[in-house]
Amino acid sequence: MVDGALYKVINAKILRDHALVENDYVWFQNGKFVDAQTNFFKQRKEADHIIDAEGAIVAPGYLDIQINGSYGIDFADYEESVEKIKQDIDKVAKGLLQDGCKANAYSEILGAHVEGPFISHEKKGKPKKKKAGAHDDNVIRDARRGLVDFDEAYGPELKNQQKAVCILTLAPEIDGVLDCIPQLQQRGITVSLGHSAAHVKAAEAGVANGANLMTHLFNAMLPFHQRDPGMVGILGATDLPAPRHPNRHPSPSFTSPGRHLPDPRPFYGIICDGIHVHPNSVRIAYYSHPKGCILVTDALSASGLPPGRYQLGGQDIEVRHGGAYLVGTDTLAGSTVTIDQCVRNFRRFTRCSVVEALEAATLHPALALGIADRKGSLVPGADADMVFLDNDLNLKRVFVRGEEVDLVKHRK
Repeated sequence: MVDGALYKVINAKILRDHALVENDYVWFQNGKFVDAQTNFFKQRKEADHIIDAEGAIVAPGYLDIQINGSYGIDFADYEESVEKIKQDIDKVAKGLLQDGCKANAYSEILGAHVEGPFISHEKKGKPKKKKAGAHDDNVIRDARRGLVDFDEAYGPELKNQQKAVCILTLAPEIDGVLDCIPQLQQRGITVSLGHSAAHVKAAEAGVANGANLMTHLFNAMLPFHQRDPGMVGILGATDLPAPRHPNRHPSPSFTSPGRHLPDPRPFYGIICDGIHVHPNSVRIAYYSHPKGCILVTDALSASGLPPGRYQLGGQDIEVRHGGAYLVGTDTLAGSTVTIDQCVRNFRRFTRCSVVEALEAATLHPALALGIADRKGSLVPGADADMVFLDNDLNLKRVFVRGEEVDLVKHRK
């Protein structure tokens, strides 16, 4: 990309204003989308370069808000030097670009999604090692002293206005957590409910106090029960108070309590690999709360690796049939799905529109994080991150801040 040069994307089906728009263009300059009227009509400036999309769908770059690792690197169980961390982040970030994901474009990271230690002992996750669980029981704690406990657990980075910690997953039933949610939001942190044994009343209280996200719906929470649906029951809530930050809540849908107001129900992440969550369950969630869905991979270190056997996180792992399993067993060791596959799966599982599938991996996570002005859409001023897709939503081209990525993984 030439500095200062104006680029124009033609011959595309553009994801804009909740529709696929034809006979229009995408303009970008200096790594940002720009307004065509300002550049063409006011400045009387023609494009310096034309990019022919050849009929492809042009959508914002995908955002995956839950990644534990990839390409043999596990950030959830990490004990390396700062320099090694930087190298591994760069390796994973460049690998994720092959799936159209911009959450970690080159050196950029939008922030950490921290799960624990303010979570339920009961729903801390399955053990990954003999000596340690996915969430170590010894560090799980409550917040009886309020925000002091959070600052003690996470250190000064928690005060860094979303530059370090972007999302905190909390269990609302843990002592002291509910009262801290508004204060955490004031620091720019997205509060998500998860790894929780909360009954529906506690879950609703968490949303009422400001949580606008649920972590991997159906996983690490109480199963649905007809008399107390637990956290899953939030999907059917009709009497939640108006959201404190409506611009970070889902748009209204035909299932919303108010058809013309932001939905008070939170967004929900869902692992759309067909393994962690059955396709029928994905469909139930979608039909209950279509505008709330955020597709996540929850990928572990085996993601991005070809089929075979590996030692990852102290375990012998076999990557096969779209999952990572303990060698010699059918025990699932983690997700290996990619975000672009999640998008295709979601459309196939739910029979939703192309627009709905794409927005579940672009606009929705950007809204939940409060960054829709720079990520998740093609609006002027946003980063020029975009994917070109065929009609089956397979990746054809990827651009990061206007620079095209070499899709080695997708070469034929």
